[in-house]
Amino acid sequence: MNQSGWRLLVKTAVDRSAALVGLAVAAPVLLGAAVAVRATMGSPVLFRQKRPGRDERTFEIVKFRTMREATDAEGNPLSDAERLTAVGRWLRATSIDELPQLFNVLRGDLSLVGPRPLLVRYLPRYSPAQRRRHEVMPGVTGWAQIHGRNTISWEEKFALDVWYVEHWSLALDARILIETVGRVLRRDGVSSDGHATMPEFQGTPVRT
Repeated sequence: MNQSGWRLLVKTAVDRSAALVGLAVAAPVLLGAAVAVRATMGSPVLFRQKRPGRDERTFEIVKFRTMREATDAEGNPLSDAERLTAVGRWLRATSIDELPQLFNVLRGDLSLVGPRPLLVRYLPRYSPAQRRRHEVMPGVTGWAQIHGRNTISWEEKFALDVWYVEHWSLALDARILIETVGRVLRRDGVSSDGHATMPEFQGTPVRT
């Protein structure tokens, strides 16, 4: 269902109202996380990166840093697993690293629910069907996040994103938010096997 008209207005109003309440309630947690990151990793406390949103327009996403800056002898960044700190691992496991994205919701860059915004360099690697994930607002959580998050393949993740695009409704958003709470409390799907998060998406092989 196309995100437009009164449904989009309601979605936006709910997003921004919930983000305001969430930031107020989570203020002590945000402060504690910022202090922990600053003490263990130094500055900056926040991780900022350009991501594509609806219609592939880019915006700057903000999260708490979870990785230290470290390189090998040739100056190449170490793997995610090697750069991820103990504090960072805990922030990811509890999803506290995602809380600053509520500021993105307030700015209108993100919705509470939608396909997760990924890296800009992935854009040319998507198939035409996979690119449909950018037809709707990206989200802090989404249909793929409650169906495996980082434990499913990229192809499965994108198929779930496209399913959300085709079946979006306010009721579905409410369901996803409720199920997300349970997933976060259980710390489900934080990383795929053998990786700190997910392996890089290289594109879906074309079947012949």
